Amino acid sequence: MKKPPIIWLNTALFALTLLGALTLVPWRGFTHGFEAIEWIAFVVLAFASGLSITAGYHRLWSHKAYKAHPAMRFLFALGGALALQNSALHWSSDHRIHHKHVDNNDKDPYSAKMGFWYSHIGWMLREYQASRYHDYNNVRDLQKDAIVMWQHKHYLTLVVLMNIALPAFLGWLNGDIISMVLMAGLLRLVVVHHCTFFINSLAHVWGSQPYTNKNTAKDNGMIALLTYGEGYHNFHHIFENDYRNGIKWWHYDPTKWLIKSMQWCGLATDLRVVPQERIESAKLQMQLLRAQNKVAHLPNCDEIIANFQAEYDLMKQHLVDYYQAKKVLLDAKRKQLSNQQLKLQVEELKARLLAQKKNWNSLTAAY
Repeated sequence: MKKPPIIWLNTALFALTLLGALTLVPWRGFTHGFEAIEWIAFVVLAFASGLSITAGYHRLWSHKAYKAHPAMRFLFALGGALALQNSALHWSSDHRIHHKHVDNNDKDPYSAKMGFWYSHIGWMLREYQASRYHDYNNVRDLQKDAIVMWQHKHYLTLVVLMNIALPAFLGWLNGDIISMVLMAGLLRLVVVHHCTFFINSLAHVWGSQPYTNKNTAKDNGMIALLTYGEGYHNFHHIFENDYRNGIKWWHYDPTKWLIKSMQWCGLATDLRVVPQERIESAKLQMQLLRAQNKVAHLPNCDEIIANFQAEYDLMKQHLVDYYQAKKVLLDAKRKQLSNQQLKLQVEELKARLLAQKKNWNSLTAAY
């Protein structure tokens, strides 16, 4: 099979920046050293560019998980150019195709089933799907966003300003342009590139699938540390419009924290959250599937699976009853109606749900 033509600009960019980071940065460190301000600039710009991809390109523009004030959209546009991962329009178009055709080798731009190298960086080195470079029909909504289109039109200029002029200016202020350009410009760019690329590659290879097995996406707290909170990828691929990836308070998700902080400051609105009942139902479905697969080899598997199904049906009904009653209670509170009886009902249903969950966990753990 003949391989598509190489995209020489991308290939040269990734090769030369990586080579420079591996040679010039250590050379400068050994011969001259780096000051604390250069390390601080590296960290600040790494988070500014990385979060512009995850909070801006990804959760804001690709998935419409919330609405952002024009000032934040402008900063995300600048930060996206700093990250050097194409314009927000193009990036979002690719990403929507990825979600629509995930793991389809012919349609998914960075299908994980094509291998780690392909999904990590290889898909950008050859013209595997050249038609996508001009087809923006799936992002017509973004074409109405003046900031998105301004960035798309002036993308190359912004890339030069953000990746060369900005670090050089910071270095001039500090009296050492070379060190600042190497640290906050070159090394920062390479690190952010590969950390965010892990979302397409490593997050589809390493981890667990607590919510769905219909695609290769995995949940992994370690990957979240490398990807600004995007490591809870199994959750994301089934609930893509939720502004969160890490839904527990202890989950490392700085992108979620940034968006929530923006809301507190009046810079973000309409944060979308998947109802907890749907999340619990998805987890329960996967628990049933794993339990069935565990006992499939046993001689009395039909009887055991029937028991699983009966307990599952009970568990599902308790979930529905509890969350429906909870919704009625919340509606009553909003309308300032008497709700003491409703509170007691919700508490009772919650107790039943927890008891059934205990039975369910004991049954599935027995095998």
